[in-house]
Amino acid sequence: MHISDGVLPTTIALGCYAASAAICTWSVKRTRSEDLPKVAVLTAAFFVASLVHLPFGPTSVHLLIPGLVGALLGPSAFLAIALGLVLQCLLFQFGGLTALGANLLMMGLPALLAGLVFYRFKGTGRKQRIWVGALCGGGATIFSALLLAVLLASGGEDFYGVAKLALGAHIPVVLIEAGVSAMVVSFLLKVKPEILDIPFVMKEKP
Repeated sequence: MHISDGVLPTTIALGCYAASAAICTWSVKRTRSEDLPKVAVLTAAFFVASLVHLPFGPTSVHLLIPGLVGALLGPSAFLAIALGLVLQCLLFQFGGLTALGANLLMMGLPALLAGLVFYRFKGTGRKQRIWVGALCGGGATIFSALLLAVLLASGGEDFYGVAKLALGAHIPVVLIEAGVSAMVVSFLLKVKPEILDIPFVMKEKP
């Protein structure tokens, strides 16, 4: 699901960079020091999960886990995905430097939305939270795939067909992500439920 260099128009790429920088700054300000170890672990999980990919034209199909990252990190999810994408770009040339802002928006925004949804259901029962975890895992991937299609379509008519194929190719990924997220949430609710209680709304650091 990484967009390569040269696919997006310059104005779109620059706009995505500006939006990503603003949201990443917000994410950093709302990251608590006690959550940094968890941010590091989930950054590594995101980094490894999306390394196993199938090339698909100017993009690729692979696991993303934005919903799971969002559910476990809340507002810090955008920061974790930003770090993972920068490392992938610099170390393995996944995506491109000019498309980094777009890739971050495409995967980071769904993670934040999933985190907000999961946070809203934090006081519910165990089974409901597992179902919400599955919804966040699958829903965030659908949102990422839709953003991918929109961004690819902005590259012109040459990418319209690729955008449609990329959207369809992620249907199996959606189901896998939902299952993985449900299993992880179920396990954590058994062994360490407090790890799922990340405050999504908090005051900025002084």
